[in-house]
Order: sequence, then structure tokens, then C-alpha cells
Amino acid sequence: MHNDLKLLDCTLRDGGYINDWHWGYHQARAIIRFLTKAKMDFVEVGILRNVDNYDEDVTVCNTIEELNRLLPKNPGNTVYTAMAMQSNYDINKLSEYSGTGIEMIRVTAHDYDIVEGMGFAQTVKDKGYKLSINPINIMGYTDEKILWIIEQVNKIQPYQFSIVDTFGSMKRRDLDRIVSLVDNNLDKNIRVALHLHENMALSCSLAQKFVDKHLARPVAIDGSLMGMGRIPGNLPIELIADYCNEYMDKVYDIDFLLDAIQEYIAPIKGKTEWGYTPAYFLSARFNVHRNYAEYYLQKGDLTHRDMDHILAGYDRSKATAFDEDYAELKYNEYKNQVIDDKEDFQYLQHILREKKILVLAPGSSIRSEKNYISDYITKEQVVTIAVNFVPEDFEADYIFFSNSKRFSQAADTAANLIITSNIETDKKAIKLNYNALSSSFDQGCNSMVMLIKLLKDIGISEIAVAGADGYVEGERNYYKTSLRSTAERSGNYNVAVHNAIHRIGMKINFITRSLYE
Repeated sequence: MHNDLKLLDCTLRDGGYINDWHWGYHQARAIIRFLTKAKMDFVEVGILRNVDNYDEDVTVCNTIEELNRLLPKNPGNTVYTAMAMQSNYDINKLSEYSGTGIEMIRVTAHDYDIVEGMGFAQTVKDKGYKLSINPINIMGYTDEKILWIIEQVNKIQPYQFSIVDTFGSMKRRDLDRIVSLVDNNLDKNIRVALHLHENMALSCSLAQKFVDKHLARPVAIDGSLMGMGRIPGNLPIELIADYCNEYMDKVYDIDFLLDAIQEYIAPIKGKTEWGYTPAYFLSARFNVHRNYAEYYLQKGDLTHRDMDHILAGYDRSKATAFDEDYAELKYNEYKNQVIDDKEDFQYLQHILREKKILVLAPGSSIRSEKNYISDYITKEQVVTIAVNFVPEDFEADYIFFSNSKRFSQAADTAANLIITSNIETDKKAIKLNYNALSSSFDQGCNSMVMLIKLLKDIGISEIAVAGADGYVEGERNYYKTSLRSTAERSGNYNVAVHNAIHRIGMKINFITRSLYE
């Protein structure tokens, strides 16, 4: 019994989050052939989901017959599977198992519809398929709730029950606790499977520990080629296959796995990276949906420390399903740390009100027009204020920071600082309320717009600006690569910034080229 361990490859299903499941018909068939030749026990060929039309190049389909078209004529001992979620698939579309083709259906459900998911799962079994029940985010359940789930599973008697670490938050002790709970309460004839994610770079270690438990029951482990899957990815199937060959007397043919990776997976990773990143570690640390990490990464103005502090304050009821409104609320709460800035505002007003001002933005023209800008500074005797960066070619009189990520890159500067209340520092600085300066326009906040508003508020009616080049997709928009924004920019971003500046009512002389004019 200790050797009744099987591996399931879910590349075509879980890996599809990277390429929107658009593998191409012939490529998907080739990957399945490689996995079959590698003697993989289970190969998940796609998803059953309500979709408008059948597309042979996409591994998301309405019917089992459509997915079956991908299968080879000679499956050997490989069992083919598909996944279905009760909330987005009409079970009436699933025909009775015919005795050939996809043999196992893996059913998944969230914590908020787990009861309905059990009914859905029973229907799948009644139609003659091997059934695997895969509740989403087992780390989000109390032990009492896990025992309730196991009780329902024992009643249904599926082929398999899967421990799914959806948010990648499982550590070794969590694995010990949950496996013990499941193994001691689940009927011994039901296979226990493990599905891991790479948020904490622990998937291979946890999988090996699971193998080494030698449970007195059949077990299985999921993985994907090269760990391909929605960032940060999954357990690499080739790594656990090699471990099983060495320590469990398995005979998976690693060469065919490597062939599939080289031919079909590695070229995709060259375009879209997956794997461990600190942001997804943080979503795992607090066991929240990974979309929260993605949402804050796209903001482009948060450090990992900021994300850590924001996620630490999350209501647990919001953890499982991504709520964009809630994410934005917590973001604004964090940014809008209200302080008493009256004295700092008056001091800034006193030192700048009668001065000529040159605002330096970090566009590439800062370097290409270096000599012209230097001459302008000397001739006009201006006070220079840089926005969110420390210029290398000019000595700025002040630097304005509203972006904590940019501030962390330049925290060792000796320049005079003007910062907003969302930035934490022990340095001496003029500190102003973030929410009093954040200007609303249709693509978020912009630090240059915030500085222009500040200068207008203290009584300055005209400024000069250099380096505010604007954003052009595919071009180098910053004079230093390290200043590149991670926030998404749509085609009308330049118009949005222009309009925001116009609403402030400041007269601006752009002394270098700018798409904001």
C-alpha cells in the first residue's frame, strides 16, 4: 500500500492561467502525448465550464466530448481528468461516462458554496466518473469545518479527496496537522491528494514530506511542467517525479517531461514569468486571495513593507474571494494617514512662495536635454524640486516623495525632503497629508500632479517643468530603468494627466518635450 502513490499533471488546466488556456489544438495534444509517454498516472486535459463557443485551441470546454478530442489513441495506463466548479458549470451538460476518454472529474468549490459543491460532486459520481473532491483553500477552514467536510466526503465515497493549498500559505507544521486530520477521519479506501502552490517556495519540500509519510492509504500529488501556473506557480511535476523515482521505486520517464518543457513550456516562461516573488509570499502569509497581491503590485507606489501592513489589517471574511472595492478601501485607508501638517505647510509656503520653481520629473529627456536644463537652472536662478527620484545630473534643492516604493530606493539621499503622510521615515522632512493632495483622475494618482497641486495651494501660479515626457508603450519612458513604473498604463494615460493638471489651473512652461502639453 505504501507504494500506491500517483502523480497528476495539471499543466493544461492550471498552467492555462498563464496563456488563457490558448494552447493550440496540436500543441495541447503533443503535451498530453509527452506526459503519457512519461508514464504520468493522471493528466488533466482542461476545464469544464460554461462557455459561448467551442474553440479547439482552448482547453476550456462545455462538454466532455470536446475535451476528449485532445486525447491520444493509446493512453497506456494514464488516466485523463478534467476539472469543474459547480458555480460556473451546468452539470446537465455532462454526459454519462462512456467507458473511454476522460475518466475522472475533479470538483472544486469555495467555502461559501461548499454545500452546493457536495451536491454537484454527487451528481458527477452518479454519472459514472471517478470523482475527486477538491475544496478550495483548505487552510482557510477550522479543524471543525474540515471534519464536517470529511463527513460529507465519506457519505459520497469519491475516488479521491484533495488537500488544496490554494493561497500557498501551508508550512510543514500545517501539512502535518491537516494530513493527520484527514488521514485519521477519511475512509481508508479514499485516495488523499495534495495540491500545492509556490508562494513560499515550499512546494517541493512539502511534497517530499508528504511522500515520506508513507500513509497506509492510496495517495496522489499534483504538479505541472516547470511549475507552470498562475503566478507564483505550482509544484514542478518533474521534480517530484524524480524524487518518487529515487525513493518510491517509480518509473516516470523524466526525459519526456524535459522534452515537453523545452518544446512547449520554456518558451512561454520567456514571455510570462512565474515563480516565487515577495508579494505573493505576503498574500500567502495572511492566507488571502492572490488577486490582492496583484492589485497592489499594479498600483506601482507600494513597497513590500506597505503591502505587508495593508494585508495585516484585512478582515478574514474578505480573504477567500477577491473584492476590488475592499482592496481599494484598505489602500486608501493606508495612504490617507491624517496628520497635523499646518506648520509644515506654512513653512513651505514661506520658503517657496516668491521663488521661481523648476519641477524635475524622471523622464528620459532629463538626460538627453541635460545641458539645456543646466543652462536654464543657472540662467533663471530657479528652485529645483525633483519628483520621486534623486537626479544624478542635477543637485535638486528639494525632492518631493509621495510614492513609498520610490522613496525606499532613494532613502539615503541628503537632499531636503517634502513627503506625504503615507511615507514612514525618521529623516527630517516637510510632511503633508496625502489625501489633501491626491488628485482624482481616471487612472489613479500621479505624484507630479500632486506636487503641482501643492505648489498651487501655497500660492504659486506659474512653474517650469522638465522631464515630464509622458508614457509611450514599448519605449523607454524613464531615464533610469530602476524608475520604471509597475503600474498599468492605458492608452489615454497622457490625456488623463493633462486633464488633471489643467483642472488645477497652474500655468506651466514645459521646457522639455512633453505629451502632457
